[in-house]
Amino acid sequence: QLAGDATAIERFRREARIVAQLDHPNIVSIYDSVEHDGRQAVVMPFVPGKSLRDLLDAEKHLSPEQTLNIAASVAGALDAAHRAKEPIIHRDVKPGNILITPDGHVLLTDFGIAKVLSGAANQDLTSENVMMGTAKYLSPEQVRGHELDGRADLYSLGLVLYECLAGKVPFKGATDAETALARVQRDPTPLGKLRPQLHPGLLHLVKRLLARDPANRPASGAEVVAIVEEIRSNGAGSGLWQGLDTRSGGPAARSERTDRAPTPPNGTRPRPQPNRALPRRRSTPTFVIAGLLITALAAGGVLWAALRNGPKERPADSTAISGTSLTTPDGQPVPITNSKVSALTSFDPKGDGTENESKVRLARDAKTATAWLTTCYQNQYFGAKQGVGLIVKLSGPAQGLLTLNFPSAPWNVDIYASSSPAALLEDWGQPISQNASQKSKASSIVLNQPGRYLLLMLREVARDKGCSSSNPFRGGFSEISFGPAQD
Repeated sequence: QLAGDATAIERFRREARIVAQLDHPNIVSIYDSVEHDGRQAVVMPFVPGKSLRDLLDAEKHLSPEQTLNIAASVAGALDAAHRAKEPIIHRDVKPGNILITPDGHVLLTDFGIAKVLSGAANQDLTSENVMMGTAKYLSPEQVRGHELDGRADLYSLGLVLYECLAGKVPFKGATDAETALARVQRDPTPLGKLRPQLHPGLLHLVKRLLARDPANRPASGAEVVAIVEEIRSNGAGSGLWQGLDTRSGGPAARSERTDRAPTPPNGTRPRPQPNRALPRRRSTPTFVIAGLLITALAAGGVLWAALRNGPKERPADSTAISGTSLTTPDGQPVPITNSKVSALTSFDPKGDGTENESKVRLARDAKTATAWLTTCYQNQYFGAKQGVGLIVKLSGPAQGLLTLNFPSAPWNVDIYASSSPAALLEDWGQPISQNASQKSKASSIVLNQPGRYLLLMLREVARDKGCSSSNPFRGGFSEISFGPAQD
């Protein structure tokens, strides 16, 4: 049907022309448009990964780290489009048009209903009074039919970020019309009421993006990128205030700060704005031909793969003391004992199950000069994986002091406890302690909720000179010990 629709064909060709002028690492490139046997197609890079829509459907909401990564990446892409020689408004920024590769690279795609703002090109290929875009992600000015500028895209980005953090869009009616009109009639429910642990800087950014008056929003995508950088540099790389201990129902206790917050997702700065949210694509793209399916243009050139499930909420950088006393089945507290580390095994739930298993012994050989190391990764957050780590078997369940030595910094580790080891991360429950440091290579953590088994899940690792330039990140443990906590 679309093959015979002259307007759809022209819109398809126009997207190819529009995107071809944009050179930005967070925009899916279009290399050429072709016609074969009366059918239109574009040549695009092969992009492994999945859409943000797929990720949100599976995970419901994302961690603040992932959300900040998406915010900076998409804002940088939009800024490039808005500042192009022929400025372009995307007009359909939504999770389905945001792609994420296994190494955490975020790309904006599908400029099929974009509007060029300069010269004679400042016109739509749609009928008059047709409201273009997806109802849940429209800006108020799109709903009203007012003149648009780049701030309309930033409002849509705000809706995406709100959904990433809240697990739902702020406006939803019984019909698309009701959904669209809701944003004109009221402000969204404050995100802080739904996620009170989020850092005020992140809450304020989303609030500004969702201002009904465009004048109250950030003026450009570059300003959004700068705000994200400020949130990160102020020690809010996790995007969270103090987290909650879900087992005890109260705030997780925290000890003295050891350093500033863990490094946010970053990489090569995209041109032309200082967007450090992502690494540049390093591999040579594989070309694919996308058929004339306007609503599925991006899907025609994409083969989806697994994406890392980001860590759940974690507090800012600290050596944490969290949890309540461990109890036996009859409710009696488990005393502090002389339990020690009796065995270690590696843990790689999104890989083959293990990670450098033959070197695990180096993490308990009483030598900090040797270490169990992960393999090398392109992204410090392990790309599509949830992280990797070690399972520590204790000689008996006990409260006590866990001492970790790291071969490098920064590092970020979540600690789980269980009466038996599990093959899947979700079967370990919630972490009993979450810890990170920019500089320190040692950490002592009082555990009040241990089981017989502890999972030390690395979430962030440092650059390692022993790795290649294409996969420069690696971490591990140089020594692990457990004993009674000292009074």
